[in-house]
Parts: sequence; C-alpha cells; structure tokens
Amino acid sequence: MAIKSFIEVSPESDFPIQNLPYGVFKPETGSLPRPGVAIGDFVLDLSEVSSAGLFSGPLLNGSDCFNQPTLNKFLAMGRPSWKEARATIQKLLSESEPILRDNASLRQKALIPMSKVGMLVPMTIGDYTDFFSSKHHARNCGLIFRGPENAINLNWYYLPIAYHGRASSVVISGTDIVRPRGQGPPAPNSPPPYFGPSRKLDFELEMAAVVGPGNELGKPIDVNNASDHIFGLVLMNDWSARDIQGWEYVPLGPFLGKSFGTTISPWIVTLDALEPFACGVPEQDPPPLPYLAEKTSKNYDIQLEVQLKPAGQEPCVVTKSNFNHLYWTVTQQLAHHTINGCNLRPGDLLGTGTISGPEPDSLGCLLEKTWNGQKPLSLNGTSRTFLEDGDEVIFTGVCKGNGYNIGFGTCSGKILPSL
Repeated sequence: MAIKSFIEVSPESDFPIQNLPYGVFKPETGSLPRPGVAIGDFVLDLSEVSSAGLFSGPLLNGSDCFNQPTLNKFLAMGRPSWKEARATIQKLLSESEPILRDNASLRQKALIPMSKVGMLVPMTIGDYTDFFSSKHHARNCGLIFRGPENAINLNWYYLPIAYHGRASSVVISGTDIVRPRGQGPPAPNSPPPYFGPSRKLDFELEMAAVVGPGNELGKPIDVNNASDHIFGLVLMNDWSARDIQGWEYVPLGPFLGKSFGTTISPWIVTLDALEPFACGVPEQDPPPLPYLAEKTSKNYDIQLEVQLKPAGQEPCVVTKSNFNHLYWTVTQQLAHHTINGCNLRPGDLLGTGTISGPEPDSLGCLLEKTWNGQKPLSLNGTSRTFLEDGDEVIFTGVCKGNGYNIGFGTCSGKILPSL
C-alpha cells in the first residue's frame, strides 16, 4: 500500500510524502533561518522536530544539524544520515503515526503554512561549477557560432566540459535580476566594441546537483561512488548575456556574461525521492574513458517546462524538455570534477548546463529557440528574440508518479532595467 500523510495533500501537489524536499526558511520577518521539509501546502520545521527529540536514530540523536541556519552540516553527514532523516520524517508525517498527528501543540509549532514563510538559498555555496552536458544544446550552439563542419568540438565527446562560476550571485527563486552592463562585439569592420546594457539577455534551463560530503584534496571520487556525494537536485536558471559572453569568452571562457546572476529553486529534491524515476542515458559514443565508465549509468525522468511572462501579460509556455536528455550524467560530472584531485565541499553547486532536447519545443534557451535572434519567438501576439525588461521567466520540474508528483516548486526571476 502507498504511504499516505495525515496532512491532506492534493494529487497535483509537488510535495507529497513521497518527496519531502529540504529547504531553509524564515517563518516570519526577522526570525532566524532554519531547515524545513515541504509537505503539501506546509513546511515542517525541522528545528522544532529536533528540539522535541524526535530524531532518535543512532546517527541523528543529539545532533544539532537541524538547528543551523543552513543545511551544510546535514549535507556533510552523508547518505546514511540522510536516509535515517527521511525515514523518520516519513514516519512522523504518515497517517498511522500519532506522535505529531495527535499533538496539537507540536503540530502548531512545527507545521507552518508555506504561504507565510520566506525561502532562502538553503546552503552556503562555497563554489559553483557549470557544465555543458546536453548534446543537443552543444550541437546547436556549435552550429550557430562555428557552422556544421565543427559543430561539436572533439573534446566534448570525451569529457564533461565545464567552467567555474560565481557563487556569490546565486540567488533564490523570486529574486529580480538587473540587466547587466558590459562590452559587446563591435559591428562588422567598425571597432571599438559597444558598451552598455546587454542586448541579448537569455535564460538557460538547467538543473544543479547539491554536493554532500566532499573529498580530500588530491583524492578523486570514484564515478561508481559519486552518488553518495550528491544530496539532491534543484532547478537552475543560469541567466546569460549572450552578447557580452560572445565577445569575452575567447580564450578563457564565460565571465561577466554569466556571473551577474544564477537563480535556483528553494527546495532540494533528494536522490532517494528521485530513485523511482531513474532511467537510462543516451548512448555515449565513443565509450567514456575508464574513470568515467559507470557500472550503472542513470538519468531521471524529470519533465521540465519554461514559461515566459511579458509584463502585464499572461505567461506562455516556450519550452518543454526533460532531464533525461543529458548526455553526461551528474555522477560523471562530479567524478570528472575531482579526477585532478580538486576537493569538493558540502554545499557546492554543480550546474548541468542547458538541457535541450531534439525537438524545437524542447530547446532550453532563447539563443537556440530564436537561432541567435534570427527567428523571433511568438508569444500571444507579441514576439521575442531575447529577454526584455519586465519579462519574468518561470521554470518548473516534475516527475509523474502513480497518483502523485515529485516536484521542485518554481524557479523564477524578473528582469529589471539596467542601473
């Protein structure tokens, strides 16, 4: 029989008892941040559950990991502790368990309406890395900028390409994004480059892995153990100023065109919650080098959607993609990141890169959808080549179970005029 919560949860909710994603919230303005778990339309305050002595298992009993302003201490404890916490929380929320269900005082303190809380970035992010792991996206970008003779560089087939991003500008869903200023390429045969607000501001449909236990400097993580170092996934919009990026990226890669803002969803969906939706990966040809060859290689069937909402208008769905389009898996990404001895730390964020599929409606950014502005996108009577001031971009992601969803909430941001 499927597990059910004593809290009424709509079948369409992102947050049934099968999910239980983790976040950090403030119950009211001025209060201290604390960890929580989403259940239906409520947030379960894990600091209250911990203070009541309900984490009584051998790994969490006496721990103060849920009396912290971030999840980093819990992330560092590793998969056995994560599993113990998940089992405890599922039991406390199940319809057959009276400890929380029948304790009105504790219930009032521990279960807070989601509409009343303020969500925060759930972990301190020491470092942020962005990969380039969708073959469809890589090919389209190559066709746009290099042409069909060299659409995908040879090295892309052998390693998960990435660059080091800017952790300080990772923000929580709902945070406005100010249009960045910078240099853009000069018009043909007319230097110098222009300077001013970006003329080609874009979204990028991504997801990101949240790192749990790290590794010692000089000691790589085996690809077949990499999942033990990934706590879960979030939605991510790695906003991109295509004109700034296009002018600056040779020879060292993205810089100001990416570092002005990256938005993540507030709830981290654990790999344990995603496990029922594990699926195969695209064929990797040529075969990966031995250090990237997985005994079991998996993606997840996560349906992704992008809505674009011009100011004063209704939102339009512009993209429907899926996490399973990734060529390089998140475990391969993590293993490659450490193969040189680089030490990851709890709370580090690893972006997948734009997740595009093979069909026109599955392309994960406006650069691809409008072919670098050459094919304007129609939006209920208006059109876009790139984002305009006042536009809001909204990402959602969901796994469709039997009578329930595993969802991520939303990852949204609105574009404000350049300062």
